[in-house]
Amino acid sequence: MKSGLNIRKGGAEDVPAILALLDSAVVWLNGRGIADQWGTEPWSTRPKAVSLVERIVGEGTPWIAEIDGVPAGTLTLTPHPASYVAPADEPEVYVHILATDGRFHGRGVGAALLAHSVEETRRQGLSLLRVDCFAGSEGRLVEYYERQGFRRTESFTVGDGWPGQVLEQRV
Repeated sequence: MKSGLNIRKGGAEDVPAILALLDSAVVWLNGRGIADQWGTEPWSTRPKAVSLVERIVGEGTPWIAEIDGVPAGTLTLTPHPASYVAPADEPEVYVHILATDGRFHGRGVGAALLAHSVEETRRQGLSLLRVDCFAGSEGRLVEYYERQGFRRTESFTVGDGWPGQVLEQRV
């Protein structure tokens, strides 16, 4: 674990912090010309997005990465994918809403959270860890997950053409 970085188990009480992390990620993405991934409006101001975060946190286990006590990133692990991805034909751990606060980009927060996800998958006695992500922007996010040990499986499209990619890692 990087110096000053700690990963703790979260809960429903962390939803405001998770939304703040997602809001910061939107600002960071938009500042780099990426508006197609999560839009331009803060998650915390969109009722459907707030409900989605509350539902995912309620169905799974949120994890909060903190740097010197400040929330720097998050993800939530559940035993199933989002509704737009077919479940695996075996028990799995699924990564949802991985986000890093823009102030902490480049400090290994996402990588640390994903490494923690691998450990959690093993701890549960499972061998399949999956995630889906935005496949636009020249596939940069897909390539990021590949650098973290995931491999591409199926592609999908949500709504009016939001391109997505499912990736998996055997642990």
